[in-house]
Amino acid sequence: MEKQSWVLCPTCNSKTRIKVREDTELLRFPLFCPKCRHENLINLKHGIITVIKEPDAKTQTQ
Repeated sequence: MEKQSWVLCPTCNSKTRIKVREDTELLRFPLFCPKCRHENLINLKHGIITVIKEPDAKTQTQ
């Protein structure tokens, strides 16, 4: 049986509703935290979470 663990929120460090196994890889995954109500784009590989920071969309002017 493979080890499973909860994905922790990178903002408040509480458990989210997502459970992953050791061999799970996530790319550009939108992780929502029900406690702090933040949504972060994350990459997860080998149990290590990296947060992706993207620039805000700019409005186009004519």
